[in-house]
Amino acid sequence: MEKILLVDDEPGLVKVLGISLADAGYQVSSAGDGREALELFAGEQPAIVLTDIKMPGMDGISLLKAIKQENPDTEVIMMTGHGDLDLAIESLKFEATDYITKPIREDALKVALRRAADRLAMRRQLKQYTENLEQLVAEKSKKLVAAERMAAVGQTVADLAHAIKNIAGGLKGGAYVVEKGLELDHRAYLDEGWELVKGNVEKIADLAMDLLNYASAAELRLAPSDPNQPVREVLKLLQPRARSHGINLRLNLNEGLAAVDMDGAAIQRCLLNLVANALDACQGIGTAAGETVGLTGDHGSLPEIDSSPGCGASKGLKEVIIETTAAGKWAVEYRVRDTGPGMSAQVKADLFQRFFSTKGTRGTGIGLMLTRKIVELHNGRIEVVTSPGKGSTFIVKLP
Repeated sequence: MEKILLVDDEPGLVKVLGISLADAGYQVSSAGDGREALELFAGEQPAIVLTDIKMPGMDGISLLKAIKQENPDTEVIMMTGHGDLDLAIESLKFEATDYITKPIREDALKVALRRAADRLAMRRQLKQYTENLEQLVAEKSKKLVAAERMAAVGQTVADLAHAIKNIAGGLKGGAYVVEKGLELDHRAYLDEGWELVKGNVEKIADLAMDLLNYASAAELRLAPSDPNQPVREVLKLLQPRARSHGINLRLNLNEGLAAVDMDGAAIQRCLLNLVANALDACQGIGTAAGETVGLTGDHGSLPEIDSSPGCGASKGLKEVIIETTAAGKWAVEYRVRDTGPGMSAQVKADLFQRFFSTKGTRGTGIGLMLTRKIVELHNGRIEVVTSPGKGSTFIVKLP
């Protein structure tokens, strides 16, 4: 039985509406003003609040703001007279679910309550769905990693397992966008977030089949592609996560790049790994600060990391930047820069080793293995430079 709090300074209206709502199956509490309503709300936490806009003392909009501050998921329906429609419309800006005019018509009340119930049901289902899926992914990933470490049955299988983690991150991002759409009653956000959720669920299903049947390296599906498109997709997937942790995730793209013969989905997976690791570094997860290090392998020297004011971790700025450019013989060069604490020389030397991770139980060490394999299958090169207090830069070059 859903709890509903009815707030109005007219005792007669409260009594009549209370009876009607109880007959409709709600557990009804009532208050005569905003202050009393807040006290009841704190103790009972009703899912729905039905409140008058104009009341002595604390008015309905002030009550709405206070309720949303305490529990943003509460659905609040405003009641107003015909002369107060401007206030009712204003209440929508503060995330009211709906408004109905007095005298209250039964059909209008039913529509508003049904809308509130639908929003509550969608929010709960999405939360349960995401939690169950994340738990399933975590359990499957843990079993897979344990099997890989014990038997080393195949690098590709382990690589795909790490891809599940990244897709789960994308799913979480989609869920975040849907949640914002619900909070703001913004249809475009809902559509965009739901498309992200559905797309990532499909990817998980595809990867699950790959993990069962795939024992050798997958062949690339090369095609002329916009080299900036994988970057835009990565931003869409990981921006919600970055924002939730106070990290500035931004792009610096060369829009004049020509099409590159590459597997766009595979390169997107590489960049997802690198950007997710960069976000972890900015959060202080699995990082190891130390001396400046150079390249992986015998590739000569790297350009220096930008150490201009505001770019280093020492400035207190948490930032990840994804850049694209063309350099020399390379058709495209991707750079993923973070303002984390950097890495020691030993950590840098071990980065691409099998199953090496600085994240303890949170990491499998597979992400960078997968990234390097995909880059090498493209006949490309991956390089890294890191500096204490200035973060790290991973560079992927494709011919």
